[in-house]
Amino acid sequence: MNENNRYSDTDLAEFREIIQAKIENAKEDLRLLQSSFKNDSNNGTDDTSPTFKAFEEGSETMSKEANVQLAIRQEKFIRDLKNALLRIENKTYGVCRVTGKLIQKERLKLVPHATLSIEAKRMQQ
Repeated sequence: MNENNRYSDTDLAEFREIIQAKIENAKEDLRLLQSSFKNDSNNGTDDTSPTFKAFEEGSETMSKEANVQLAIRQEKFIRDLKNALLRIENKTYGVCRVTGKLIQKERLKLVPHATLSIEAKRMQQ
């Protein structure tokens, strides 16, 4: 791979920092989501009181289901970010898997796990 078809080691180090920070934030978000649907922090008796609150229980169930879906997406996001770190180690990070051209830095800063350039994304549509 010639030098123009990959980012410099300096650039890769910058991307690594961005990705590692995003992984830490994503892990914290995932922990919060998981604790919300596992009721880890709630040892109270709210759910045992004999009041009629069917609508509240229904919305609570919907909320838990939504949190489970968000957690699944968060796990995938973390996995994609870790894969991006592997591409940095292999020095293939930032290379579009369709065109072989470098993905714009601005795009990678916003979507650090991107594997397609905007050009390739448009070709898919």
